[in-house]
Parts: sequence; structure tokens; C-alpha cells
Amino acid sequence: MSKEIKILCTLGPASFNEKTIVRLDEVGVNIFRINLSHTELSKVKGLIQLIRRYTAKPICLDTEGAQVRTGYVENNSINLEDGALIEIAREKIVGSNRRIQLTPYFAVPQLRRGDLISVDFDSVLLKIIQTKRGSASAQVISGGRIGSNKAVTVDRNLDLPAISAKDKKAIGIGVAGGIKHFAFSFAGSKEAVKELRKLTGKDSFIISKIESRKGLLNLDDICRVSNALLIDRGDLSREEPIDKIPFLQKLIIKKANSQKIPVYVATNLLESMVKSKKPTRAEVNDVVNTLMDGADGLVLAAETAIGHYPINCAMMVSRMIKHFQEVSGGVSLEELQRKESFLLTEPHGGILVNGMADLQDAGPLRKYKTFVVSHKVILDAEQIALGTFSPVDGFMTKREVDSVLKNFRLPSGVIWPLPIVLQVTKNQAGRFKENDTIALILEGTGDVYALLCVNDIYTCSLDKMVLDIFGTRDDKHPGVHAFKNCGNYFIAGKITLLKRLDSPFKHYEITPRQARMIFENKGWSRVVGFHTRNVIHRAHEYIQLLAFEKYYCDGLFIHPIVGPKKKGDYHSSIILKSYELMVERYYPKGKVVLGAFQNYSRYCGPREAVFTALCRKNFGCSHFIIGRDHTGVGKFYASDAARKLFQQLGDIGIKPVFFDEIYYCRHCKGYTHDCFHGSKGDSSISGTDARNMLQSGKHPPKWFMRKEISQLVINEIKNGKEIFIS
Repeated sequence: MSKEIKILCTLGPASFNEKTIVRLDEVGVNIFRINLSHTELSKVKGLIQLIRRYTAKPICLDTEGAQVRTGYVENNSINLEDGALIEIAREKIVGSNRRIQLTPYFAVPQLRRGDLISVDFDSVLLKIIQTKRGSASAQVISGGRIGSNKAVTVDRNLDLPAISAKDKKAIGIGVAGGIKHFAFSFAGSKEAVKELRKLTGKDSFIISKIESRKGLLNLDDICRVSNALLIDRGDLSREEPIDKIPFLQKLIIKKANSQKIPVYVATNLLESMVKSKKPTRAEVNDVVNTLMDGADGLVLAAETAIGHYPINCAMMVSRMIKHFQEVSGGVSLEELQRKESFLLTEPHGGILVNGMADLQDAGPLRKYKTFVVSHKVILDAEQIALGTFSPVDGFMTKREVDSVLKNFRLPSGVIWPLPIVLQVTKNQAGRFKENDTIALILEGTGDVYALLCVNDIYTCSLDKMVLDIFGTRDDKHPGVHAFKNCGNYFIAGKITLLKRLDSPFKHYEITPRQARMIFENKGWSRVVGFHTRNVIHRAHEYIQLLAFEKYYCDGLFIHPIVGPKKKGDYHSSIILKSYELMVERYYPKGKVVLGAFQNYSRYCGPREAVFTALCRKNFGCSHFIIGRDHTGVGKFYASDAARKLFQQLGDIGIKPVFFDEIYYCRHCKGYTHDCFHGSKGDSSISGTDARNMLQSGKHPPKWFMRKEISQLVINEIKNGKEIFIS
């Protein structure tokens, strides 16, 4: 079993907020770090309280330590030219290319003629040529840009306290607030570590940072009195040549491993992700090699403190750690290739089914028995093969159907709510036997779309099945009526898809693998899915955006069903056009993916609600919106029936987001489901009412449906387009 590898994450201006802290916790951050070098003392207590509101993970205070830094410089960045002269002051000033300040104030008087000073990571190099009382003059040996509050290294030891006055006050605040983790910057000796422990308490967890020559020289002693080490490659590279750093890292890790003390590595892990959504290949290799060296943890600093993509950075590190652990556990090349991304929720049952095949793989089709089937059968066969119904890989056997109807589970124990079956008549069933391979031909075409390898042929009582599936035997229920007219025999077997159905909406269709590729490319891990068969109205808009915001989602996956529908439903084209308009004009830019779900509605209420959620789980969604009477029809299902079934089934690997009926409150001037102002009255928002108004050429009120949407529908009707299924 691979050892646990921790992620330490520095918080800063980019991440001191509720959403980022919650998501960082969720994606695997183990310790949240406050860098005292970049945090005002007056803010320490408040920041501790902020972090604690949103995570129970440990907080680590990282001391300033014995370090010289630049003061504030104009515009946070100045450029120094080779050969230029510059004055170094001890008093507080705004730095320029002629004069800069160094802190702490007592460092400047210790400077001597001939001292070399390197500034910031760009290694601006200064040489002291003259000293005065309280200041010094230097010549720029190697020019470059320097910023405010940047680390400064002098080529000899200055007399600096190991723990600054600010550190001591911050530690006091931390101890009073229950902080146990402390990172000790520029740990140089065991005596200094012991001094820190006197302030933090015997039970504190001290992480000694190795970032100076002195720390390297006293490494054995520091190991003995510390709880962990942290290699800060950035500061260490100011005292040691950069070409030595990889080797020093390996040797420090080896020593720490031999002494059984955890060792973490920091600086420039994913530096490019400060501004880019993805790391470089070199950075990925660096992180993996660091893990292979034996590091116990990785530290994100600027990436999460000031970077544009703090959550993506943590997710990337988490994914690399998981892949490293998989490979360390002995996974093969083939197994690693088959592994789904750790970024997104895993497919239902663990593996995304792939039943696609080339015609060449199937061999000559004339050798197979043929069977002409309906459009719906091919729709199911296609979604089985694409992995939408994973882990289901074919039409179900009697054993599977019985288990699903009785227990809401496949025989394997995996939750599954809905039979996926191929219904036939007795005469049709009599043409085939087990182990036959049947070529499925789409009616009216003569084209073979799929192969079915038969492993069961059976009969069932349709009356009992419709009651179990739909909760009623009433023929007025469209699902019941359709099911009863398809035969009481069933053919089961694994599906191989030879070609996909054509469709006017093909350019909207996204397979589960494509959806996952899109979400990964966007860096999404929390995606909320929405299933619909209606043109969008304001209640749907409200619940989509509320779910997106409330659950800190990275993206919204709008996935209308575009297969056969019942009379009175909207045509798929107008649904997609309405959402295209919304995505273009009103939804958060870059946060919405619109796809078409090429299947059909069963209208079986609670069972179908769970089914539609599991399908979106296979597409990579982590959350799924369940509205009032989701996938129901008429008055056949209670408004809370779906919620009750989800509660009965427990965790299914995708979080349902429930909404009761949404209405517009004229007093609050907003959308709600529980306003204290009372009766919903004419403020209710109904899809049926919308259809009735639109069919008569009337615009629903603006609070009911956006004017652009209703105008789109009415214009289509005026242009002779069929908007509703007749």
C-alpha cells in the first residue's frame, strides 16, 4: 500500500474566499498554510477564523524567520540596469531604481563593503561599495526586475533573530486559536527549533524549512527535533547553485526517509499555472520525480495564493498523486490506460462501457440472423454501447430485470433503477436461441446498426412489470401504454454497435467520453447536470444557476432529451435553440456546455429520475438537478416521490440537488419555493401554462419567461415551424 502523500496549500488573495477553500478541501488539500511573510499581523486572527468556517483541516502558520526582504517598490516592480548605482535604506520609503529599502531595519547597518546581495528569484545581484550610518550604496552587477517584499540573500551570515518579533506575536495568536502546525522558515539549528517549540507548545507539529546553507549543515540535528522537513527550493537556490538543487533535494529526502521524518517539497511545482490552466510537461515530470524520490508531501505556494487557477492546481497535484499511488501499487500499462480520470466522478460501476466496433471487426454481416427493430431499440443499443447506461452493457436478462425491479440493484449489487430490455412477441422470440448473434436492423432502412449476442430469452407478466416500473397499470399513462404494446417476451444479451443513428441534432450530441474530455479540458471537477424536455422558462433558469452557485460548481451541463416524445411535448429543435440563446446572452461565459441526449422519455417518475441522474454521472457530472415531479407525467406521481427514492437508495455517486415548485413572489421581486408572503396564485410557473400561452401566440409575462425566448418560439410558429409534437 502506498504511503499517504499530503498536499499543503498556501492561501492568499486568490483563495481567501468560501468557494475556493471549500473546493480545495474537497479535492484533497490536507493542510492550509498562512504565509506570515505576506500577511499583516492584524489580519492573522481573522484569516484563521475565515479558514475554520469552511474546513476542518489543519492550519499551518509559516513564520517569516531570519530573512531580509525588500520594502515596497513603486508599482510593485522596478527594473535595475547593469552598472547602475543604488542606495539601500533602513527607513520606510517607496523604492525606485535609485533607492530601495531593506527590512528588518537592523539588517542594513550590518552590511559591509564587498558584500554581494541577491534579490528575488530573478537573481538581481548587487555589490556593496560604500556604507554610511543607516544606509549603504551598491552597484548593480546583474540587473533585472525586483518587486515588493521579495527575499534578499547576503553572501555571509548576518545577525538576525531566528524568530522575528512579528512571528512571536503571530504565534501567540495562533496558539490562542488552537493552531498546532507551524512551519519554521530558515531553520538553521536544533537550538532555533527548540526555541520555536517553547512558543508553540510541546504537542505542536513543527515543519522545519530547509532553505539555507546553515540548514543543510545542521540537517541531522534539525531532523532530530522537528516533526517534518520542508525543502524550499526557491530560497535554497539563492544560496546554492540552481544546478545543484535537484541533487540536494534527492539527498535531503533520502536522509529524511532514513530518519523516518516526513519531508515536503515546495516552490515552482506548477508555477506556470499561476496564469495558465495547465502545467508544462516539465513541471509534471518534476512533481512525479519528486514523489518517486520519496517526498511525503507537496506544497503549493504562489499557485494557490495569487494564481488564477488555485482549484485547478490542487486538482492537478491530487491527480498526479493518485496516479503515482496506482503505479506504485503495481498497475500495468494497459490498466493505467483504462483508468478514468481522477478529476471527475468515476463512471457508475467503475468503468465506462465501450461497445463500439468497426464493421471490419464484425465480419460479414450475412452470417448473422437478422431482426428488424424500432427506433427506440436502436436508441437504447447506441447509448448502451457509448457507455451512457454503464455498467449495463446489453439488454437485461430475467435475473437482472428481477433484481432491478425488486431491489433497485443489478445482481452485482450496483444500484440501478430501470430495466433496459428488448421486448418481442412470442413468435419473434421463437426465431432465436441462446448464443445466437443477431444483427439488429432499424425498421424502414434495411441497415444493420448493432449486434446482439443472445444470452437469455424469457417471458414476464407485463401487468406486474408495468406496476413495478411505472407504479400504475393505467393505460392513460403514456409509458404504460407503450410498454404493454411491445410484447411479453424479452431477448437479452451484450450489444456491439456497428454504426450510430443519424439525427438533425448530431452536432449537439456528446458521448460520455467526449463530455469527460471537454470537462477535463476546461479543468472542471464539479459539474451540475440538467435534464429537460422543455423550452427554458425563468424557474428552470433560476434552479440551474442557483445549483451552480450553491454547490460551488465549475460548470453547468444542460442536456435536453432529443429522442421521440409524447404528443404536446416541445420539438427538440426549439428546446436547443432556446438554450443556445441563453448560453450566448445570459449564462456565465465559458461555464456552460449544451449537449443533446439522443434517447427517449419513459415517463416513469422516480425510477427514471434516478436513471437520468446515473446517466449524467457517466457523462462526468458530480451533481444533478431534480425538480418537482421530475420525469413524471400528469398526476401519476407525488411531487416528492423522486426525493424519497433517492433517500431510500442512499449515495449513488452523484449528488441530487432537489427543488420544490419555484414561483415568483411579486413582493420579494424574486424566485422562491417557500416565501412567507403566502399563496403562489398567478405567480406560479408551469410548463403546461407556457405551452398554452405560446400556442395561442401570447407572450408569457417577463417574470415567467424571458421575452427573447417567447419571441423565438412565437416567430417559429409564425414561420410555419412545428413547435409541439402532434
